[in-house]
Amino acid sequence: MQMRFFTGIPMRRTYAAGWRSAVLGAILVAGLCAPMKAEAAVPAACAALQEKYPDWKGKTLVNAINPHTPGYESIDPKDPSKYVGFDIDLGEAIGECLGFKLTYKAVTFAALLTTLAAGQADIVISDIYATEERAKAADFITYSKVFDGVLVAKGNPKKIDGINLSMCGAAAAENTGYVEVPLIQALAPQCKAAGKPEPTIQLYDNNANCIQAILAGRADTYVNDVNTVDNAVKAYPDKLEKAIAVTIPYSVGIGVPKDKPKFRDAVKDALTEIYKSGDQLALLKKWNLDPNNLMEPGLLVVK
Repeated sequence: MQMRFFTGIPMRRTYAAGWRSAVLGAILVAGLCAPMKAEAAVPAACAALQEKYPDWKGKTLVNAINPHTPGYESIDPKDPSKYVGFDIDLGEAIGECLGFKLTYKAVTFAALLTTLAAGQADIVISDIYATEERAKAADFITYSKVFDGVLVAKGNPKKIDGINLSMCGAAAAENTGYVEVPLIQALAPQCKAAGKPEPTIQLYDNNANCIQAILAGRADTYVNDVNTVDNAVKAYPDKLEKAIAVTIPYSVGIGVPKDKPKFRDAVKDALTEIYKSGDQLALLKKWNLDPNNLMEPGLLVVK
């Protein structure tokens, strides 16, 4: 059996030196007194949380994801039956700290919160922006700052430089249910007042289709998380570029059912330990995501 630690990933992929040293030290001391047991060592903070929140220890929960955002959650290219990414690792770290395991339910982005509300999933960890509107359907534990990138064709032929009047007359590819959709729609009256054509929006079910719309010449731009945009440029450096990065007034959050406040608090407490240990920052670096996204966990709850 492979020894596992706090991050929910094998020892060879564990990043928090502080946690690792403490755990290894405890194992070595215990080994002087008793035979080694082939079981995971739990840091004291997580052991305390498992005592405080015993309802989920030993359980298997379902995480609803939209697995089309490389770096965050996507199908493992080496094994199509698995998912990989920052959010996958983060969810497993939370589960390991609280003593539960995760399985996954792949859905469209627009169906993430409805799947949660219908009881078909227990949690949503899928690069979803926490907004006041979405918080009417789920409670959110926030954990990441948001910076959006504006993706365009190489050379930026429409000269788009933000979510502003430069988008007048442009065709934007966006995911159904994304917060960028109303931001672009709000430009319509401004464009009209300026005597310019309104922007149009093409709705798709995932990031890959949005990116393909620009590659095929059907769309002029795609606005999304800056790391997603940067990954698209890396994948197609001769065909795509990032016009600009813009600040979006949201945070990324983990969605949990509104009628389970104790579970919400348990997830927040576990995530706080992961943040404090340095594992969250290490996972950002592992998946080549901007460390500036790091933020202390918080809550967005709408009554």
